[in-house]
Amino acid sequence: MLKKILSISGRPGLYQLVSYGKNMLVVDTIPAGHRFPVHSRERVMALGDISIFTANEDVPLSKVFENTGKKFDNKAIDANEYSTPEKLHEFMNSVLENWDTERVHNNDIKRIISWYNVLVGAGITDFTAKEEEETKEAAEEEKKD
Repeated sequence: MLKKILSISGRPGLYQLVSYGKNMLVVDTIPAGHRFPVHSRERVMALGDISIFTANEDVPLSKVFENTGKKFDNKAIDANEYSTPEKLHEFMNSVLENWDTERVHNNDIKRIISWYNVLVGAGITDFTAKEEEETKEAAEEEKKD
């Protein structure tokens, strides 16, 4: 699901990929649904491609969203409650163990909370990476053969 949810550098909010063509993407804003083109010169990142640094290995953003959804019962988070660095670190400790405090900055944590709220507000609460699960299942079946 998160492979089609995009963040566009320089633009607020999140966008859903609708279609793509030569040198551009067509996206809808989340949750309003206003459709517009995004040209290839703009920096676009799919949320499914983002990982969070930990002490051991990087953890996909989808896993952080899953943990956040479990902790907050898939309801929006009051972002004002997490306005200090201490509260932001407390939030990250509650949703992801061993996160790298040196490489994950306070603005990154604020962005995670903001994106989570946008997705929940749009009714998107299934954060599992289905493509990854299907790939893992196919790899397990190959091992059995």
